[in-house]
Amino acid sequence: MAQILLHGSLHVTIFEVDKLGDGGGHGFLHKLVENIGEKVGIGDGISKLYATIDLERARVGRTRILEKEATNPRWNESFHIYCAHTASNIVFTVKDDNPIGATLIGRAYIPVQELVDGEDIDRWVEMLDEDKNPIHSGSKIHVKLQYFDVSKDRNWGGGIRSPKYPGMLGKMFFDSITNAKHLIYITGWSVYTEISLVRDSRRPKPGGDITLGELLKKKASEGVRKLRTTSKNTEVHCVLCPRNPDDGGSIVQDLQISTMFTHHQKIVVVDSAMPNGDSQRRRIPNFTGASIQKGGPREPWHDIHSRLEGPIAWDVLFNFEQRWKKQGGKDLLVQLRELEDVIIPPSPAMHPDDHETWNRHLKMLQSGLVSGKDNIIDRSIQDAYVNAIRRAKNFIYIENQYFLGSSFSWSADGIKPEDINALHLIPKELSLKIVSKIEAGERFTVYVVVPMWPEGIPESGSVQAILDWQRRTLDMMYKDVIEALRAKGLEEDPRNYLTFFCLGNREVKKSGEYEPSEKPEPDSDYIRAQEARRFMIYVHAKMMIVDDEYIIIGSANINQRSMDGARDSEIAMGGYQPYHLATRQPARGQIHGFRLGLWYEHLGMLDDTFLHPESEECVTKVNQITDKYWDLYSSETLEHDLPGHLLRYPIGVSSEGKVTELPGTEFFPDTKARVLGAKSDFMPPILTT
Repeated sequence: MAQILLHGSLHVTIFEVDKLGDGGGHGFLHKLVENIGEKVGIGDGISKLYATIDLERARVGRTRILEKEATNPRWNESFHIYCAHTASNIVFTVKDDNPIGATLIGRAYIPVQELVDGEDIDRWVEMLDEDKNPIHSGSKIHVKLQYFDVSKDRNWGGGIRSPKYPGMLGKMFFDSITNAKHLIYITGWSVYTEISLVRDSRRPKPGGDITLGELLKKKASEGVRKLRTTSKNTEVHCVLCPRNPDDGGSIVQDLQISTMFTHHQKIVVVDSAMPNGDSQRRRIPNFTGASIQKGGPREPWHDIHSRLEGPIAWDVLFNFEQRWKKQGGKDLLVQLRELEDVIIPPSPAMHPDDHETWNRHLKMLQSGLVSGKDNIIDRSIQDAYVNAIRRAKNFIYIENQYFLGSSFSWSADGIKPEDINALHLIPKELSLKIVSKIEAGERFTVYVVVPMWPEGIPESGSVQAILDWQRRTLDMMYKDVIEALRAKGLEEDPRNYLTFFCLGNREVKKSGEYEPSEKPEPDSDYIRAQEARRFMIYVHAKMMIVDDEYIIIGSANINQRSMDGARDSEIAMGGYQPYHLATRQPARGQIHGFRLGLWYEHLGMLDDTFLHPESEECVTKVNQITDKYWDLYSSETLEHDLPGHLLRYPIGVSSEGKVTELPGTEFFPDTKARVLGAKSDFMPPILTT
């Protein structure tokens, strides 16, 4: 049967299954599982039925578990499913959950061809076994579904409708913590208390030489309530929070969650003074996200954070309180109701008519909540990205620590894509957005900045596996772009529509430079990088800008761990300025200024073409500059400091859309690590996706 692209949303309701277990199939299998459970001491012999929705082999929906309803389970659950999949059938599967794995009861199929016209389908569908024969009981499943093509969405390509960055983040944290009077709440994947927040000798601050840990102890001694979810003999209260599994998982799933996944949120919540100078009443703002003896190179990190004020900051405060109450108890939290004379309730940080005001949100919509086997999963960050991409009109600029996903659309190439389960939609949504613009004869450009390689030893199995997933993701995207160009009879460079970069630096030796007392190990990456005087700048940011009018910043990477909703916990904010939207002319608000500031930092220059990132002139210029910077970075000789830090990601693209090595660049400079990565035969994909 022909494969058909479903790009849009599916509205699906699973009502019930009839006559289940009247005959042999389910009863026999369930009895077998029950007997095994009695032998090994697991299971309780009670049916635990759930249903799933698949687009071919990609799981896109799952009901809750129903117990003790073995013959006529009624779920009556509805799903709003974003899709960007190629499939021939919508597959409904009913299973009986076991402590280890699940027993297949039956599957029902509805051809995609019946959905593409957008007709509302409401029917009973026959349940089949693995060989596609009717199951013995003659059971049927009652479902209702309707497909809405993305091109018919009134928000498709519509953008957002109307209703100066000095780089001193540490100083901002220092000031906010120092000025807090009542509470300081911190969550982090890692919180290093020995760091000094004020490190720029050109901008000293009184008391700025203190470490974070000492500053927190100082504030605690002043009576500020300080909680950190990650000190002995201090008034600073800390809780180490493991990623505990939710209810309803199997033994294997629970083990995976507790050992492989983490709480990945990064927030700082403090009270602060009102902007009108009233120091008596406080409000709640928020911040969302080698050895010297042996010498350089150092590895600087590039990161992006946001400061939230007004009602949205209270959402972040409540998020912290919920986590603390679940794993840290309730007795240490500040009871804000007792401080109502000094802590104002949620209120706007700016007057709504101020042209610099912002609309911000932590994306918490019903469409972002999906069912697990026996729990609700918040997938709102992925949905926020998908919504923003679908609304985009001209360009998208992304900085992220990882870039992999949409494995349902990868080529096989030595793997079974259905076994990878990196199913989030973001890469596919990006390539399909570009395809739609090519088909319409309109310009659209996607810029993506990632690190040269993920954190870790670059030639290690885990890093090479992640680079392999990244390569497969880019393969899929470039193939989509090239096929669209060919369909229009265009012979263009796909990098004019989709282009990838990394960050790096290279410096000549200067007079009076520090001379290390020791040498790195011979024939090591360390000594080679030191001698070549180059190093990557590690991209740790998690940000997307759309049309200079909308921005997402948070802790979520573009990988399955972050976007799944049931793996790492994450937090993100999406924001825009209502008076600076790209409705009739390009947006020229603070998001626009921030992007230009980033480009100036990365490229070391500004150009008039940067005002229109979607234009062929702009992307051509950026590609030319970054090609030159990569050549300077990777060359054998060095005469001057690198003039900018944004480098072409060292890959080529074949005429078929296959990602290839750049000539002479099989390995990253100074390493033995392959740029395109390598498939791991022993590391499970759940660890590296």
